[in-house]
Amino acid sequence: MIRVLIGAIAGGLAMFIVGFLFWATPLNRIGISSATEAQGAAVQLSLAQNLPATGYYLIPNPETPNGAVLSGRGPTALVNFNTTGFSSADPGAMIAGFVQEVIVSLLIGISLFVVAGRVTDFASRARLVVGFSAAAVLMITTSDPIWMHGDWRYALYGLVADLAMLCAAGLVIARWFVPVRTA
Repeated sequence: MIRVLIGAIAGGLAMFIVGFLFWATPLNRIGISSATEAQGAAVQLSLAQNLPATGYYLIPNPETPNGAVLSGRGPTALVNFNTTGFSSADPGAMIAGFVQEVIVSLLIGISLFVVAGRVTDFASRARLVVGFSAAAVLMITTSDPIWMHGDWRYALYGLVADLAMLCAAGLVIARWFVPVRTA
């Protein structure tokens, strides 16, 4: 089990590196739309003047009679609103993100460890990693465009990025940190 704990750190590091490539380089512009500086400033001012607190907001609110009509007419938005702002290179977020990735890697490692006696070869373990990673990522990242009519471009980019991150961690753990057992 100590190997799985060490593997969780290695898997977290693999996730961090792959995530960095997808989200902290110009590659991320594939999935993210940009407004001009003037448009961004106008929207930022409007948000500050109209939303009361940090949170996610459906705009317009489809749960009121008038909001339902406005939602049907469009435009609509799901706004992730933060009253305090943050640095795009926030070291606290980097540390918290790495801890999250180590915990996710630990869950992958424990899952592989408990089936290690029945799934003894790397190829079979790799298929499990890719299959479960694909199922989880597909469910999570496509829910927003399906249920909330969100942006498919962002969702598909996130799907590829998250799948690459989970597979990187899982494959590192499956290859080097889950003990080989015989049935």
